[in-house]
Amino acid sequence: MSQPALLFVCLGNICRSPLAEAAFRRRAAEAGLACTADSAGTGNWHVGSPPDPRAVAEAARHGIDITPYRGRQVAKADFTRFTHILALDTQNLADLTRLTPPGATASLALLLDHVPGRYGQPVADPYWGEAEDFMRTWEEVDEAARALVTLLKR
Repeated sequence: MSQPALLFVCLGNICRSPLAEAAFRRRAAEAGLACTADSAGTGNWHVGSPPDPRAVAEAARHGIDITPYRGRQVAKADFTRFTHILALDTQNLADLTRLTPPGATASLALLLDHVPGRYGQPVADPYWGEAEDFMRTWEEVDEAARALVTLLKR
């Protein structure tokens, strides 16, 4: 079996998906799981932009530096480059489903579908909120990262 490659996708790629990527990278490294991880957005508003300063601060609270991350938009090649494309909410999953090109090999799912009792639920979008909202988002993506690592280690 080839090495897992996961792409975390939200709307703008400056809040939820960079945090999900960071949480997954940490949990995979702790578990010794060889994998690839990246994040992207379905929209193009933040291409080339750094993560939201509140996301940077939340990641830093957990000892993770996401300042080098840069926003990018999902590309057709992602559907074969990654084994798993994980949307952070139902609208982005619908958009990804619509964008899926012929010959795509990546499995599409909601990120929280991998957390027991959270199937079909979105990760909280902290963009219009405060620091506490970014803390909640971190808790959700970190819980999903732990569940994904357990699943992929099997």
